[in-house]
Order: sequence, then C-alpha cells, then structure tokens
Amino acid sequence: MSKYHVGIDIGSLTVKVVALDDADQVREKIYRPSYGAPLPVTKEALEELFTKISPADITGFVASGSGGRKLAKILEIDHINELIAQTKAVQRYYPQVRTVIEIGGQDSKLLLLGEERDQLILQDFSLNTQCAAGTGSFLEQQAQRLGLTIEEFSHRATQAEKPPHIAGRCAVFAKSDIIHLQQVGTPLNEILAGLCFALARNFRSDIGRGKRFVKPILFQGGVSLNQGMIKAFEKILDLKEGELIIPEHNVLMAALGAVIIDKERRARDSRRGHREDDKSQDAAGNCIQRLADAIAGQTNHLHTPHAKLSAPVRTGKNYRIARTTANGQLNSYLGIDVGSISTKAVAIDEQGRLIDRVYLRTAGDPLRAVQKCLYKLKEMSATMLRNVRGVGVTGSGRELIGKFVGADLIKNEITAQVHAAVVIDPKVDTIIEIGGQDSKYIRLENGVVVDFMLNKVCAAGTGSFLEEQAARLGIAIDDFSALALDSDKPNPLGERCTVFIESDLIHHQQQGSSKNDLIAGLAYSVAYNYLNRVVGDRSIGEHVFFQGGVAGNNAVVAAFRNLLGREIIVPDHHEVTGAYGIALIAKEEMK
Repeated sequence: MSKYHVGIDIGSLTVKVVALDDADQVREKIYRPSYGAPLPVTKEALEELFTKISPADITGFVASGSGGRKLAKILEIDHINELIAQTKAVQRYYPQVRTVIEIGGQDSKLLLLGEERDQLILQDFSLNTQCAAGTGSFLEQQAQRLGLTIEEFSHRATQAEKPPHIAGRCAVFAKSDIIHLQQVGTPLNEILAGLCFALARNFRSDIGRGKRFVKPILFQGGVSLNQGMIKAFEKILDLKEGELIIPEHNVLMAALGAVIIDKERRARDSRRGHREDDKSQDAAGNCIQRLADAIAGQTNHLHTPHAKLSAPVRTGKNYRIARTTANGQLNSYLGIDVGSISTKAVAIDEQGRLIDRVYLRTAGDPLRAVQKCLYKLKEMSATMLRNVRGVGVTGSGRELIGKFVGADLIKNEITAQVHAAVVIDPKVDTIIEIGGQDSKYIRLENGVVVDFMLNKVCAAGTGSFLEEQAARLGIAIDDFSALALDSDKPNPLGERCTVFIESDLIHHQQQGSSKNDLIAGLAYSVAYNYLNRVVGDRSIGEHVFFQGGVAGNNAVVAAFRNLLGREIIVPDHHEVTGAYGIALIAKEEMK
C-alpha cells in the first residue's frame, strides 16, 4: 500500500491541497477559491481528498501560505514559509531556474536564487505591498468590468498587435484609462493586452525594483495560467523562446515544496535515530473534526463592530448670489477645476459670491468636459456672464486646460482649496479634501498653510473606491448614506486597497453581515484610510473643513466625526471649492 504526504497551501484567495507518494509523484491535487472563508473550504477540500486517500495512509501533514499558520495551529502540524517552500520545489523540479516570478490573487513575489553546495538557496526576494496592482485580482476586476471571464480575457489578450499604455499602479486608475480608450474606439483585444503589459511593467518596477532577472525565469501562481500575461512578460523582459518556464503544477509549488521539506526532515530524523512522532497521522485522522470545531467557534464578526453612524448637521456657509440681476451688466470671474474623475466650473461676481456652478464627469476627456462645463454655465447664466473679467484654472489637468481656455492664471489645487476655505470661514485650521481619485490633508495657522500631504498612487479611500464598492454590493451611490446610517453594527473592514477589500466584504457576507453593515463599514474604511495613510502622525485642529465630492456622503462625514471626536464642517457647494477658490484668486489678481 502506498503512503502519502499531504501539503496544504492557503493563500489570500485560494486553497491548494496536494498529496505526494513515496516517489514524490503528485497523486492527488485540489485547487479551490476560498471566497473569504479559508477554513470551511479547506475542510471541504480535505473531505474530498479522503474519498480518494484514506487518512490512515497519510504519513505526513504540513501547511504553508499566508493562511497556513492558523491551520497549522488548529491541526498541530508544522508550517513552512512559502518562500522557502517554493525554493525547494524549484530545486526539485526545475534546478536550472535562477529567477521566480510568482503572482497569485493578492500577492506577488520575486525570488532570486543561487547555488551553494549543490543546493538552490534563496539569495534575495521582493514582495508586493498592500496594493492589488500587479496581482491576479487586478486582472479579474478589469475582466468583470468588461463583461468577460478571466479565460476569455486570457485568450483575447493574445490576439492584440498594438497594446496601448494603461496605468498599472491601481485598479481604479486603470479604469479611467480603459474608459478613455473605449471612447476613442480602441479594440477590446488591444485594451486587454494593455492591461497585461501594465501588470508586467508594474511587477518589473515595483517588485523587481532594479534587480536583475537572471534567465531562465520560472513563472508560477494563478496568473501564470493567463496566456496574455505570458506574452507580456516575454516582451517586457526581452525573453527568447524557452526562457520563461511555466511549471506543470504552477499553482501548487508552495504546497509541493512544503511536503518535500517535511519529508526530508523526517528522513533525517529517522537516520539520526530520533523517534518519529505520529502527529501527522493524528492530524489526518482528526483534521475534519478539528476544523469543524474551529469553524463553529468563529463569531459572526471577527472584530468588534464600529460605533453606529448618525447623520451630521450641515453647518456650512451659503455663499451663493441671489438670482435678481436685471440687465446682466455684471462683472464676473470664472474658475475651472479639472480633476481625473470630475471637472468643475464656477462663476463669481465682484463680491466673490457664487453666480452659478457646473459639476460634470471628466470621462477621460478633459477638453470635452471643459467644453461641456462652459456651454452649461452659459445656458444657466447667459445674461450674467457677458462681462467675464478673468479666468483661473486648477486641478490635475490645469496646464493643458489653461492653454485651451486662455486662462489668466494657473494654480495648484492646494492653493485653490485653501483660498476657498479661508474666504468661507477664516477660522478653518484643517482641510480634509477627498475627490474621485485624490485626497489631500492641509493644515493652516491663521489662514496660512503650515503642512500638507497628498494620497499616494492608491485610490483606496477616495470617491472611486466608494463607487466601486457600491456597485459591487448592487446599490446606487446616491443610496449609500441612507443605508449606512441605518446600520447598527458597521463592519470593521480595515483600510486596504479597493480590490483587496472585496475579499473582506465577501468574508463578512459569508459570516452573516447585512448589506447596511457592510456599507457603513466602507464609510469607516474611507475615514481610516485617510487618517492613517494621508494624515499619518500629523495633527488635526479643532475647526475642520471637509471639501471635495466625497464630503457629500453623510456616512463618511459621520465616520470622520466619530473617529476624530469633533464636528466636521461641510461647506455648501463643497464639491466645487477648488473651482471657487481659483475663481476668487483670479478676481483678486486681475485687479
């Protein structure tokens, strides 16, 4: 009768189980998505395995992977670090390899191997940060947006001839590029290939960080199943045929390596006369019951829920002009704020009062968006905009649009947002500004900027983040606040990347959380992300303004108020304060 050694690798999104015989041949293998519930899925996988292999025939049981430590503790078995396990598997099956690219659902790794005493050793490595750029989740989310299965994505990406350049730094930012490419008629196959190339470039720069990729290179993990990614890496890394190796068991390498390491350890112990314990046999025989007990012991919520959100009091100052002008002989000034997601335009009078305002989606075409804004502004206030005396432009697209409209001055967003806030209320000492893909922290003393910080290349904690998750939960963003404020137990979802947080949502759903609790948890996520990643250890004053489009979300305002323990002031027309501020500056400087 054959004896078997079982390795279980639990990653961020999948569970892998492999059974090797005495000759290190793979006899059984199971690969399953964990759907945010790794222990129940592991239990199901082992139950399936035991229909083919008797627990009595298992002489070794070992765990690996980011989720394997918890399993090892439950079953009282050894846990092998996945980097060491993968190195061992490469040594056994592909000893000629010196570089390993490993990309899974939420993790990316680069392993640089060397030889020492006829053994492959791990000389250097790099891991991804808490960002989905460069992972399988990045590709899967884009495939879902485009209405494709990941298999269709893989096939169609190989049909492209001229992949366009797409941002690979963030799934949300990539969406903006995709929308623009679709608007200019780029074929879908080219867009899909562009996404593959974006991921490959991201891996080379962010994970590789200037390291040398020594050939031959082994490409493993779930993303190595994607033919478009294989083609992209071959091009980006300038590889010839045969220099990129896809292993036979490309998603099982950590589980295989863990088994081989455990078998070698047991063999050494046996040669040295150490008495071999029978924990593995015990673990195999009792694992189903132990897992069942562990699952039953889990509570509905992994952490204490956040405090209930309550609707904030809008204490902003209305600075709009009364619509009573008779003859239209009004001097006016325009302010235009061109952002990555939205474009805003306002007109003000000589006293700095708002005549009218327009807020539109940029939709990847800032020139067209500004045209629409100006046409709309003219329709709304034609008689009041005959004597335009100055135009100011701000925002990420300010240089291009400034030339396009013949602006009198161009200023950065910090300057514009501060000017608006101080004019509205001179007592303001802190500005929280969150837009579609950008967020800013600004600290003031007596109306002067003394500190500021912008978000990094991550859209977590921005308006796009909220819209993505609302769509994922099947709700309109306009309904977000009401549902969140109706929650009694907001879920603690953390502050992670917009793609990774989907795993947390799935997990809490499976634990019985209501949609309202999930939505309220997302409101807290935005506030936590901003406070921890943008503000950091900087101070927040007592007179706090919340500006930008996200300030219109009452649930997010309430989350900030609960976390900071003070009132948050949302000015009227908060979403156009950048445009308002630059219009004010234009009025003052044109004198």
